[in-house]
Amino acid sequence: MNIVTQILLIGALALTSALAAHHKDGWVSLFNGKDLKGWTPRNGLAHYRIEGDTIVGRTTEGSPNSFLCTDKLYGDFELEFEVKVHNKLNSGVQIRSQSKDGDGRVNGPQVEIMASNETGGESGYVYGEGTKRGWLTTKDHLKRHKVFKDGEWNKYRIVAKGSRIQTWINGHMIGDLTDEPIYETHAKGFIGLQVHGIKKGTGPYDVAWRKIRIKELH
Repeated sequence: MNIVTQILLIGALALTSALAAHHKDGWVSLFNGKDLKGWTPRNGLAHYRIEGDTIVGRTTEGSPNSFLCTDKLYGDFELEFEVKVHNKLNSGVQIRSQSKDGDGRVNGPQVEIMASNETGGESGYVYGEGTKRGWLTTKDHLKRHKVFKDGEWNKYRIVAKGSRIQTWINGHMIGDLTDEPIYETHAKGFIGLQVHGIKKGTGPYDVAWRKIRIKELH
């Protein structure tokens, strides 16, 4: 066996070992790093593109909220990702969400993504997108904070188990919500990357996601 063959064999074994470990601990990447296979855009006209290891969403003036949604549906899970958003853009990640028959309106729990700016933001709290309920996180628990780092990558962790949804940003726990009504209607659904609609004459603004992975809980 020559040196080139040995190097190729070692590389193949290392890759096989890494993949085995990846599946053994239950984590699965939602982005293959090459294309948007496994994802479907819904509702608005925002443009989603790939830049290196990231999925970038860009606003389109006059468009309603846009969502890039997983084709697979998830019930109980742990979700992690990193996100960076323009300071003037509101965004979020849908979990256990659905698309209504007829108009196809995306609806379900959304974990908020927004800049802290000077006064603090509401990142990490849960909003009922398209549900007519507004914030699912109650006013008593929805406290503005500055855990989200403006203009930088921020790491989110979301654990959805039964009617309980817990959220962390950069290692800090933000929300711990138990909501039986939303669980009754949205026990399972897709993951969706939101690009919020913008006012006329503003933008374009970008939001980018990377290292998106999920572990289903049983």
